[in-house]
Amino acid sequence: MPYGPLPGPADTGPGTLNGRARPSETPDSPAAAAPEARRAMNSRQILITKEVCLMTRDLRTARNGAVLTFLLGGLMVGTMTVRIPALTDKLHLSEAMIGTVLLVWGLGALVTMQAMRPVMARAGSRTVLRVGGPATAIGLVAVAFAPNLPLLLAAAALFGMAFGMIDIAMNAQGSTVERVHGRPLMNGMHAGWCVGAIAAGAMGALSIVLGLSFTANVALVGLVSLPVMVALGRTYLPDTPAAGSAGAARRRLPPIVYLLGALMFFAFMVEGTVADWNGLFMRDTLGAPEALAALGYPIFEAGMLIARLTGDRLRSRFGVRGMLTVSGLATAGFFAVVLAAPAPMVALVAVFFVGLGVATISPLTLSLAGTATDTPGPAIAQAGAMGYAGLLLGPVAIGFLSDATSLRTALGLAVVLGLLIAATARFLPREEPVATPPAPVREPAAVG
Repeated sequence: MPYGPLPGPADTGPGTLNGRARPSETPDSPAAAAPEARRAMNSRQILITKEVCLMTRDLRTARNGAVLTFLLGGLMVGTMTVRIPALTDKLHLSEAMIGTVLLVWGLGALVTMQAMRPVMARAGSRTVLRVGGPATAIGLVAVAFAPNLPLLLAAAALFGMAFGMIDIAMNAQGSTVERVHGRPLMNGMHAGWCVGAIAAGAMGALSIVLGLSFTANVALVGLVSLPVMVALGRTYLPDTPAAGSAGAARRRLPPIVYLLGALMFFAFMVEGTVADWNGLFMRDTLGAPEALAALGYPIFEAGMLIARLTGDRLRSRFGVRGMLTVSGLATAGFFAVVLAAPAPMVALVAVFFVGLGVATISPLTLSLAGTATDTPGPAIAQAGAMGYAGLLLGPVAIGFLSDATSLRTALGLAVVLGLLIAATARFLPREEPVATPPAPVREPAAVG
C-alpha cells in the first residue's frame, strides 16, 4: 500500500499529525509551556493592576483626608475668631484681656509645636493627627462653655496645645501626600482651610442674625467636628521609614528651613492680625454693624481660597521666589487701603485682596521646608513653630499697641510685615530644591 498502514490507537491524539509525532509539542518543549506562561503572566498583570488601583484609591483617600483635616482646622479656629466680639460681650472683656486670651492660645500652640520636632520624627504625622484632631474639637467645646476669664484662659490653652499638634502634623501629612504624588499640592490643601474658615464666618454671621449665643455657635461646631476627626484617622498615609528614626530628630536642619520659618513668621503675623482684629476694627473704628463686621474674616478667607486654588499652577509657572515677592508687596499695599478706607464696604473689598496677597506664603514655605530634607516632619515642625511665634506675637502686639495709640495705628504693623516678606523672599535660591520621593509605605488595613 503506497501510503502505509493506518495509524492505530497509539498513534492518534494531540501529539500526532497524520500518524507522525509533533516533535515541537513534546511535554518539555517551550510551545507546550507557553499557555502556562501566558496564564501566569496574565495573573501577574491582574495582580499588578489591582495593586495599582488599590494604591491609587489609597492616595486619593489620603489626599481627600488631608484636605478635610485642613477644612476642619479652619472651621474650628475660624469659629472662635469670628465670634470674638460676642466673646468680649459675654465675659465683658477689654481689648487687652482679649489679647491675653489670644496670647495664652498662641503660647499653648507654640509650646506644642516646639515639642513636635522629636515627636514627629518618632511617631509620624498619622499618629499625631489621630490624637490631636479629637483633642482640638474637645478644646473648642471647652472654650465655648468657659463661664469666666480664668476658665477661658485654661480652655484656650488646651485648645491651643491641641491645635498646635494638628497644625504641624497635617502639614507634614500634606507634604508626604505631595511627595508621593510627585507634584505641588500644598496650596490646594491649604485651600481646604480657607473653605472651613469661610464656612465659620458664614455660620457666625448667620448665628448673629438668628440670635445664637457665642456658646451655642462654638459648641455646635466643636461637637460636630469631634466624630469627623475620629473618622479621618483612617485616611492618613504612614510616614516614610526615615521619618521614624530617632536620628532625624537630632539632625541639624539646613539654613533654608530657618529662612522659610522667618517668612512664615511675618505671614502668620498678618493672618493672625486679620483674623483676630479685623472684626473689631470694622465695628469699633469704621462703625460697621456686628453682622457686617463678622463678614470681614470670611471675605479675607475667600480671597485666600481663590489664591490657593490657583497657587500650585502659578508656582509651576513663576516659581516660589517671584510669587513670594509679589505676595508681600500686594499684602502691604492692600492692607494700607484697609486702614485708609473711608467706609466699611471699601475695607471689605480691600481685605479680600489682602487675602489674595498673603494666601500662598505659608503653603509655599511649608512645601519648600518639606523638600529641604529627606524627612519632612521635623523641618515642617521647625518652620511651623517659627510661623506660630508670629501668630502668637502679632495679635498680642496689636492689642497692646492699640491700647497705647489706636487700633488703626497698631494695624499699620501689617503693612510693614508685607514689605518684610517681599524683602526676605529675595534671599531664597532661584531654583527650588528637588523633592526626593519617599520610599513606598503602604498599610491597607490602616489606610482607606
